[in-house]
Amino acid sequence: MEFRFFEEIESLTRDLVAVESIVKKGHESKAAEYIYDFYKNLDYFKKNEDHLILQKTVNDKVSRHNTICLLKGNGQSNKTVVLLGHIDTVGIEDFKYFKDSAFSPDDLLEILKKENLPDNIRRDLESGDYLFGRGALDMKSGVANHMALIKYYSENLDKLNGNIVAIAECDEEDSSMGIISALDVLKDLKEKYDLDYQVGINSDFTTPLYKDDPSRYIYLGTVGKLLPAFYVSGIETHVGQAFKGVDPSLVARKIDEKLNLNMEYADIGKGEATMPPVSLQMRDLKDKYDVQTPLASNLYYNFATHTKSPKDVMDLSKEIAEKSLEDAISYIEEQSKRWAEFGGYDYKDNNWKPRVFTFKELVDFFEETYQEEFRTYYEEYKERLNEEDPNLSIADYSLKLIDNLYRKFNTVNEPTVIVYYGSTYYQNVEISGEEEREVNLVKALEKTISDTKGLLEEEIKLKYFYPYISDSSFLYLPKDREGINSYKDNLPGWGLKYSHPIDKMESISMPVINLGVYGQDGHKYTERVHKNYSFQVLPNLIMTFIDNILK
Repeated sequence: MEFRFFEEIESLTRDLVAVESIVKKGHESKAAEYIYDFYKNLDYFKKNEDHLILQKTVNDKVSRHNTICLLKGNGQSNKTVVLLGHIDTVGIEDFKYFKDSAFSPDDLLEILKKENLPDNIRRDLESGDYLFGRGALDMKSGVANHMALIKYYSENLDKLNGNIVAIAECDEEDSSMGIISALDVLKDLKEKYDLDYQVGINSDFTTPLYKDDPSRYIYLGTVGKLLPAFYVSGIETHVGQAFKGVDPSLVARKIDEKLNLNMEYADIGKGEATMPPVSLQMRDLKDKYDVQTPLASNLYYNFATHTKSPKDVMDLSKEIAEKSLEDAISYIEEQSKRWAEFGGYDYKDNNWKPRVFTFKELVDFFEETYQEEFRTYYEEYKERLNEEDPNLSIADYSLKLIDNLYRKFNTVNEPTVIVYYGSTYYQNVEISGEEEREVNLVKALEKTISDTKGLLEEEIKLKYFYPYISDSSFLYLPKDREGINSYKDNLPGWGLKYSHPIDKMESISMPVINLGVYGQDGHKYTERVHKNYSFQVLPNLIMTFIDNILK
C-alpha cells in the first residue's frame, strides 16, 4: 500500500532550505531548532520529552547543534534502525549575483529561467519536476523524509515493530563534528533502552552515474576516504649549479605522475571501483622568489577506499615515494651526465642516499637518536603549535609540525620523503554478509525492491558502495584494529587536531546503507531534487524497508 507524503515532504524541504545553514559560517543550529520544534509538537514527544534531544556538539570551536529523537514502537522488539541526515550545506559563492535567492526555490527558479543554461538543466527547470535551491538535494530533502516518517510512525506506533532513532546532524560538509558528537547519544540510548542497532539508513543524495543513466540506486555500505600526504625535502642549490641539488618539486612531480588519476590504484570491492587517487594540492614551500631551488615540497591526495585499510594505503604510499625518489635522482644524474658530456667535463655521481620514512618511522628515528631531547621538544612543540594557531586545519598543522621537526633534528643532507596522513579518516563500509545482521539486511532490501516495483517506472538497482564521502562512515568500525592504528600513528595531529572516535564507534557499530533522495548537480548552483522520487517514492521505500528489517 502506498502512503501519500508528497505535499508534506515538499513543504518541509522548502522550510529547511529557507534556513541558511552553511557549514561553520551559517546557522546550523537554526536548522536543528526547526526540526526540534517540529518533533516537540508531536503528541508522542509531548508524552516522552526525554526521547527528544537538542545536542550541542562536543569539543567544537563552532557553536552548533544536532537534533536527535528516539521513537519506541509497539514494544515487541528492541531492534532499532538509525535514520541519518545532515542539515548543513556548502557555501553559495557559486550563485554569482543571485546569492540572495540561493535559499528561496521560487525566486531562484525565476532567475534561472533567464540564465544561459545547458539544455539538460533547462529541460529539468521547465519540466516542473525539480525543486532548486542550496541544500534541496544535499540533503535537506532527505532530512524532510525522516521528519515525515517520524511523524507517521509516532501516530501509528502499532505499525512500528521496533524502534527508530533519527539524527539530524550538523557539520557533515566539513569536519563531521555533528555525527562524532551524536555517537555519545547513540551509545547512551543503546544502554538505557537496550537498543539493538540493526542498520543505519543515510538518505544522502543519489544521482545518475553516467550520462542518461535511467536507474535509481540503493547502496549497501559506503566508500571510505584517506588523505595520504608527502613531505619532500630536497637538496637546495643555486640554479647555476642545478645538478648539485635535488629539486623537491621534481620528486613531487614523479609522485604525481604515478599516483594522480591512476586507475591502477582504484580500490576494487565487490566488482565496483572507487575513483582513483586525486591530487588535491602540490606546492613547494618557498615564500619568496630567489635563484635557489626550494627546500621542500608538499602534496596530498584524496584516496577513496572500498576494501583497503589505512595501513594498506600507507604501505602503498611509501612504496610510491621510494620509487618516485629513485626515478627523480636517476633523471637528475642522467641529465647531469649529458650536460657534462656536452661541455667536455668529468662526470661525477653525487652518490646521494635517498630516504623515505612514514611519520611514525621518522618520530621513532629521531627518538632513538636524540632520546629525551627529542621527546621533550616534540611534546612541547605539538602543544605550542596548536595553541599559537588553533584554527590551523589538520593538513596545515601536520605540515608545519613535520617541517619544524625535520629542520631541527635532521643532520643528514640527503633527499628525503616523509609519508603521513593529513586529514580526517572516513571508514569504508563493506557489507560482506558475514554477520547475521548483514544477511538480514540484504534480504530486507531485496524484498523492499520487490515489494515496491509498482511505485516507479525506472529500475532500482542495488550497489555495494555509496560513492560519495558521508558520515555513514562513523556508524561502523571493522574488527581489525591494525589499519586504524596505522592511521593513528601516522596522523601528526592525532589527539590535538583530531582523534578518530574508535571506542564510541565500536560501542554502536552497525552496517549502513544509503537510501536517499534523487537529483542532479549537488554542490552546484543548479542543485535540484527530483520531486516525485524524493517526496513520494522514497518515503515509501524507506518505510517498506523499515517494516522488512524490523520483522
